[in-house]
Amino acid sequence: MSTVPTPQKTNRLGLSVVEYKGGKTTLCAGCGHNVISERIIDAMFEMGVKPERVIKMSGIGCSSKTPAYFLSRAHSFNSVHGRMPSVTTGAMLANRTLFALGVSGDGDTASIGMGQFIHLMRRNLPVIYIIEDNGVYGLTKGQFSATADIGSKLKTGVINDLPALDTCALAIQSGATFVGRSFSGDKRQLLAMLKAAVAHRGTVMLDIVSPCVTFNDHEGSTK
Repeated sequence: MSTVPTPQKTNRLGLSVVEYKGGKTTLCAGCGHNVISERIIDAMFEMGVKPERVIKMSGIGCSSKTPAYFLSRAHSFNSVHGRMPSVTTGAMLANRTLFALGVSGDGDTASIGMGQFIHLMRRNLPVIYIIEDNGVYGLTKGQFSATADIGSKLKTGVINDLPALDTCALAIQSGATFVGRSFSGDKRQLLAMLKAAVAHRGTVMLDIVSPCVTFNDHEGSTK
């Protein structure tokens, strides 16, 4: 007895969600960054964004690996540490029909890339800038980043004695026209924010708290 396959759900472009996926993740099992990638796939699919129109930009760090895990048919460029905003600006000036999605980390943004970040916010280019914020430098073995909360503790016992930089406050002060903060574990809120970001014309900055299961999975961590 033959069975009729269930037709896949498609969006307004006639594409299935499979066509918005990327490669298999190489991040730690349970990493919050993987959940963010899944929500980006859902948002792009539901909003009917053409994958070939998207440019996926990134810098250096665990977060900068994630564009490989969604929208495999999109354009992609991995820039040097902290320089993703200027490379993205150049790409948008060269081709204004592109849909720019930049993924960065708290280290890539709030330390070496802070000057680049501020100037992108003040230009109000049509760019979605996502910070996957876990408070640590994951690729360099978990030391504090500039967004780590004061008083938080590393597994080694070191306590952070510096106040955290608030990237959302900095983005608002610099002139970004859409600023939000969410949590990778809140699927409904994160998806809603990403869909709103897709619909916005101007600079979107989303700071997404994304727990590091390797270096922040202990009682002393606040993330």
